[in-house]
Amino acid sequence: MLEITYIRQNPEDVIARLAVKNFDAEKVINDILVLDKKKRSIQVNLEQRLGWLNQASKEIGDLYKAGKKQEADEQKGKTNLWKQEIGDLEAEIKKVDEELETRLVLMPNMPNKTVPKGKTPEDNEVVFTHGDLPQLPESALPHWELTKKYNLIDFETGVKITGAGFPIYKGKGAKLQRALINYFLDKATEAGYLEIEPPILINKDSGFGTGQLPDKEGQMYHVGIDDLYLIPTAEVPITNMYRDVIVEEEILPIKNCGYTPCFRREAGSYGKEVRGLNRLHQFDKVEIVQIQHPDVSYEALEQMREYVAGLLKSLELPFRTLKLCGGDMSFASALTYDMEVFSGAQKRWLEVSSVSNFESFQSNRMKLRIKKGKDKPRLAHTLNGSALALPRIVAALLENNQTDKGIKMPKAIVPYTGFEYIN
Repeated sequence: MLEITYIRQNPEDVIARLAVKNFDAEKVINDILVLDKKKRSIQVNLEQRLGWLNQASKEIGDLYKAGKKQEADEQKGKTNLWKQEIGDLEAEIKKVDEELETRLVLMPNMPNKTVPKGKTPEDNEVVFTHGDLPQLPESALPHWELTKKYNLIDFETGVKITGAGFPIYKGKGAKLQRALINYFLDKATEAGYLEIEPPILINKDSGFGTGQLPDKEGQMYHVGIDDLYLIPTAEVPITNMYRDVIVEEEILPIKNCGYTPCFRREAGSYGKEVRGLNRLHQFDKVEIVQIQHPDVSYEALEQMREYVAGLLKSLELPFRTLKLCGGDMSFASALTYDMEVFSGAQKRWLEVSSVSNFESFQSNRMKLRIKKGKDKPRLAHTLNGSALALPRIVAALLENNQTDKGIKMPKAIVPYTGFEYIN
């Protein structure tokens, strides 16, 4: 959630920067400024009457002690009127606060000033490429055929049990999943991230805190009877560990990682681009999360980007890094890098990671603050990244490494799989 102080002081900047996300903020900013001014005016009147009441209470006590009962009773009559006015003003300020929050929570985060303008993924900026694209024979198979050939994943039975987008992993397919999860967790731990095993169900406060609610409510699975949501990513429960917390600056940065299954409805997804593992409703992912000081959060973002790039290099996958344009960014992000691997048999790029800086947007919603000594607390910056999401990694590994002997595993994960080839 954007900070009201910044909006009040820089309304034109907020409008201009949100326009990069193709969000027309002029009317809502004007509404917010009117409500903010009204709130502050009410607050002045409220504090004035509270001051009067406090002073009168002391005077009434003194008058009674001095035996001036009539004067004390007259003063008491005034305080009753002020108490009524105070009650009315408190009710009015609560109503204005609710109207303000209604507008604030529906506004996306402002993009960083370096974010390129654009509306679609085609407008994203390629900032880095690595590796040669695989040269596969004409007979090369897409991963959904390879998984059938080697009995790795059963999509059809998953449909019978649950529905489309809920595959069943079998044999070496299941072992590959487990191997990648353990490899990613081990690498994150080596990089200084503390492993967390969080719940995969969250309440509304947690969904609100990281910006999924109310923005992405339709994309989340809801357990109605308990009013809980299945997580779309481990970012949500891990970041919400610090909701309503004041963190001492000296312990920063806080670096957490966690593996969870992830659940996304992906309503409206269809066609060839969602075949096989390309887009699922349930998938596995290892997430990295940082709580950072605002002065160094963008340095941390670059370090996280390099960390994910290192994972992809270790898996011997060709990849590219994109800086997302305003129109392709998430609701809560200030700057996002996407990493895409090249899928040899499909001959297209597949997103496998997003690394984002949310600046103070999430921490303002969560009331996550940092404090140095006796200084006034300030909002922290939050960051997160996929390190990595498994489905499209598996798709690219299977497609790019198919040989006459079978599917060759990258050297880095052979100690985790226990096999060099799937055959």
